[in-house]
Amino acid sequence: MAAPPPIRRVTKRRVRTRANLLDAAFAVFAAKGFGRVSIEEVCEAAGYSRGAFYSNFDSLDELFFALYRQRADLIADQVSGALAQDGPDLDVPAAVDRVTDVLLLDRDWLLVKTDFLVHAARQPDIAATLLEHRARLRGAIADRLARARGHTELPAVLGDIDAAAHAVVAAYDGVTTRLLLDKDVDAARTWLKQLLTALLTDGSGTTG
Repeated sequence: MAAPPPIRRVTKRRVRTRANLLDAAFAVFAAKGFGRVSIEEVCEAAGYSRGAFYSNFDSLDELFFALYRQRADLIADQVSGALAQDGPDLDVPAAVDRVTDVLLLDRDWLLVKTDFLVHAARQPDIAATLLEHRARLRGAIADRLARARGHTELPAVLGDIDAAAHAVVAAYDGVTTRLLLDKDVDAARTWLKQLLTALLTDGSGTTG
């Protein structure tokens, strides 16, 4: 009977090393693009050896997926937190302000996320990972809209709550495409606030 594989102990040092590798990889991926980065470049940016890399990740793909999950989960949590600050009566303009401040916080993240999208588009199993995280983000939005139902009316054209959440994410996707090209964060934030306010209200900034 074969011996079981050794179990990697999770020490404070290992946790710190993994975090440093992820942070370094994020900076390198944002600067050069996934597919143009080697393990050596990530190690050099983090100040570690290849041995330290392989004690935490089996491949650059695994690191990339871990990085994506980390950032996507963080943003989903931030969106959930931003949407949870109102009572049952959803203050749409205020909520839009908070969410757009979170979503457009980091252009480098948008570059890395776009790389992940292109990578996933060619590999169905990876696409499933991306869809899972997008579904979590939509779920956070849908949950908040559902809790506001009966207190805050949404435009009938949006259909049900899930369709409204899809529309919010689609608006964000469109705005961030422009942001990636013109690099104007302030303009993108203003445009997204206007678009989401018009989408979720009658366009005047008030609900009803």
